Amino acid sequence: MAQEKNENVRSVARALQILLAFTPQDFELTAADLLKRVDLSRPTLYRFLYTLQELGLLVTVGEPQRFRLGPAVARLAHTWTASLDLAVVAEPVLRRLWEATGETVSLFVPQRELRLCVAELPSPHPLSFKRGVGYTERIVRGATGRAILAFAEHTPQDIRKFLPGTGVAYKDLEAELAQTRQRGYAISRSELIDGAVAVAVPFFDRTQRVAGSMGIFGPEVRLHATRQVELARLLMKEALELSHALGFEGAGRTRG
Repeated sequence: MAQEKNENVRSVARALQILLAFTPQDFELTAADLLKRVDLSRPTLYRFLYTLQELGLLVTVGEPQRFRLGPAVARLAHTWTASLDLAVVAEPVLRRLWEATGETVSLFVPQRELRLCVAELPSPHPLSFKRGVGYTERIVRGATGRAILAFAEHTPQDIRKFLPGTGVAYKDLEAELAQTRQRGYAISRSELIDGAVAVAVPFFDRTQRVAGSMGIFGPEVRLHATRQVELARLLMKEALELSHALGFEGAGRTRG
């Protein structure tokens, strides 16, 4: 009985190994390609391929025959995406940042011309800055907004539409967004609150698009220039972890 159970577990592992061989770059693979990626004999591989096709997890295309992920995988991906609670997924990442820095850590998502705070861990220091879950601000203002905007797929015309009523000049914003893309993170100093500093980075989803930003907030007396760089590096590391948890496949869209 135990032997049969172990064999069933191995079969599941082998099937998953085949499915995981496909990537956004290699979305069509021949049997020969798969044999290079999985540790299976040719007859065993074909048995698994036949079963996976029956389940809708693989389909075949073209001549010579190539395999690609099937509609059942899309249904699984849709179910997984629908079940995601961003604040829950991000909680371990935010907690690590909070424990490592002792400063307020927040998570923002874009809402057209606005950004919305969906999670926050406030600093325990008497002198600290926090906004609270549900807080919204114009996306062109503040580090967490520009961290999103710098990596979003907006045209210059789109960005200009976000500006009225903000007091932000397009040329100044354009220069700041370019600098943010170059270094991989955004910084604001006394922009929305006197004496406050914010450092923020973007995170990405499975479609390779920016999904939001994470920011660390604190007073200038603690977040001096050297500390800002340290926090940025820590944020970029954790943002990549969050991006991977959301299905992002890549080494990071920001500079290290």
